[in-house]
Amino acid sequence: MRIGLLGTGPWADMAHAPALAGHGGLDFVGVWGRRPDAAKVLAERHGTRAYEDVDALLADVEAVAVALPPAVQAGLAVRAARAGRHLLLDKPLAPTVAQGRAVVEAVRTAGVASVVFFTTRFQPESEAWITEQAAGDGWFTARAQWLGAVFGDGGDSPFADSPWRREKGALWDVGPHALSVLLPVLGDARRVAAAAPGPGDTVHLVLDHTGGASSTLTLSLTAPPAAAGATVELRGRAGVTQLPETTEGPVPALRRAADALLAAAGGGRPHPCDAAFGLRVTEILAEAEALLTDRD
Repeated sequence: MRIGLLGTGPWADMAHAPALAGHGGLDFVGVWGRRPDAAKVLAERHGTRAYEDVDALLADVEAVAVALPPAVQAGLAVRAARAGRHLLLDKPLAPTVAQGRAVVEAVRTAGVASVVFFTTRFQPESEAWITEQAAGDGWFTARAQWLGAVFGDGGDSPFADSPWRREKGALWDVGPHALSVLLPVLGDARRVAAAAPGPGDTVHLVLDHTGGASSTLTLSLTAPPAAAGATVELRGRAGVTQLPETTEGPVPALRRAADALLAAAGGGRPHPCDAAFGLRVTEILAEAEALLTDRD
C-alpha cells in the first residue's frame, strides 16, 4: 500500500516516520507538513519525498497516516477520505464531536478503512489482557491512572511545547488511552462525572458503564517524573487484575496499527479502534469537558 505521512512534529519524527519506513507492507511515498523545511528534513532522513502541496501527496497514495493536532487532523482526514484514501489516525480523533462526526461520515461515505492509534490497543500483552477481561463478567469497579510528566517540574518531554496539549490538557491527551482500555472491558459509558481539584491539568472522571461496573480515572500531564506512569486495575467476582506493564516503544505498536489498516482496507472487518470508536471516545471527553467548564 502506498502511504503518505501528514505531520512533521516530534510524534511524526519518533513514531510515524520510522514505523512507516520500516513496514514491509507499505511503500512510504512521502511527507507533507505545515513547515516545508521540517518535511524536507524528515523525508530525507527516511529516504522519501517531501511534498509542498497536500493534495499532490493525496494524489500519489492509497492511504495517509496523520500525526497532527486534533483539529488539523480532523479536517485533513475528511479531505483524505473524500479523495478515497484509507486513514491511519492518531488519538484523539477530533477536538469536538461535530468534527469527529464529520470524519466518520466521510469514512462511511467513501467506504475507506480507518484505524485510530490508541497505543495500548496495539501492544500484544495489553490487547490480550483486554480481550481476556472483556470475555469475563462480574466486574464491580475499575481504577485507571494515566499520569504523564509532560508539564511536570524536571520533565524533558518533547511534547511540552505542544499548543494543543497545553490548551486541552490530560483529559484529551491521555484520557483517550484510558478509555480505550476501559470501554471494551466494561462497556460504554452511560453517565460521566468530572472534577478538576488536582494540580496543573489533573482531572478526575467517574464513569457508569453499561456492563454494570463503575470506573474512576485520574488523568494528568503535570505529574513529577518519578510518579509518571499508567495503571489500570479491575476488581470483581474473579478477583483483582491489572493491565500488564510494557516497555515497548511506539514504533512496533504503530506498525501493528498499520497491519490493522491493511487488513481492513483489504476487505477485512473494521478494526475495533476505527473512526467510529474514536468518535465515541471524543463524545465522552467532550461531555467531561463540558462538566468541567460549567464548574469554572
